[in-house]
Amino acid sequence: MTMRSFLQSTFFPATVFATLCGGLPMIAAAEAEDDHGHEEEGQHQEVVQLSAEEIHEFGIELSTAGPGTIVTTLSVPAEIRPNADQLAHIVPRYSGIVTEVRATIGDRVRKGQTLAVIESDESLAPFEVVTMISGTVIEKHITLGEAVGREGPAFVIADLSSVWVDLTVYQRDLTRVGIGQTVEIYVGHDRRDEGRISYVTPIVSEQTRTATARVVLANEDGRWRPGMFVTGTIILDQEDVAVAVARTAIHSYENRPVVFVETAEGFVPRTVTIGRTDTSRAHVLSGLSAGDRYVRIGGFTLKAELGKESFGEGHAH
Repeated sequence: MTMRSFLQSTFFPATVFATLCGGLPMIAAAEAEDDHGHEEEGQHQEVVQLSAEEIHEFGIELSTAGPGTIVTTLSVPAEIRPNADQLAHIVPRYSGIVTEVRATIGDRVRKGQTLAVIESDESLAPFEVVTMISGTVIEKHITLGEAVGREGPAFVIADLSSVWVDLTVYQRDLTRVGIGQTVEIYVGHDRRDEGRISYVTPIVSEQTRTATARVVLANEDGRWRPGMFVTGTIILDQEDVAVAVARTAIHSYENRPVVFVETAEGFVPRTVTIGRTDTSRAHVLSGLSAGDRYVRIGGFTLKAELGKESFGEGHAH
């Protein structure tokens, strides 16, 4: 396979290929640098040289290594539920026949509002079924002409100005979850809200071997609807570190983790030692210093340039 066909079919789209054919990026030898950016006598490592146009064309983005916070999280499934402390089960005072129904599911009602009228079986006199709280009708178990009693609620009213987020916590994770921890609430990949754990059930379900951790969310705008399935990301721990980089910057090259660093000669694959990581950042224990400019996005392109040696397109050492 020729170098031209290899580039065209393997690494770069057609729009980039034409630029490359006009002048391939230069790979030159450079003195290797130690963890603090000093050259080590007698050692060399590869350098990829790109023009400003090529950097733009390849979509390479740079960032600066420096202090950051590594956040340890636990993501669990969750469900939005009515706040049971703001829930009313409306039961008729007497059994009888329903003569009027004035509210249905979804209606917003006010404290003291009449929901239905029932003719008492005992006195044959009508009496009103009223709600003692303001809220939304979420259940209705009454119809016109029906005989009703006191065995169950005729209506269930929920004040949805706040809701519960019930997080499902698996048994293996219970020792890491506790009251007061911050939880970020996601719908799909979209972060929507944040709250703190106010309650963790003291028992584990025998059927599912899970416990419930609960977050109370304000819901004045009605964005959270009971029954919604969401994801809760629990913040377990946070650690401030001296040098952090984006996880997208870390690549495996010649069986070692590297970050491509910008130097006066070009882009150099710097061997690094990685500590803790989270979903977006990594703690660099050695290999980089605060202030080093590194490739946050596009390291694969630079790695591909260095990998040409295995295809007979050798580069200098």
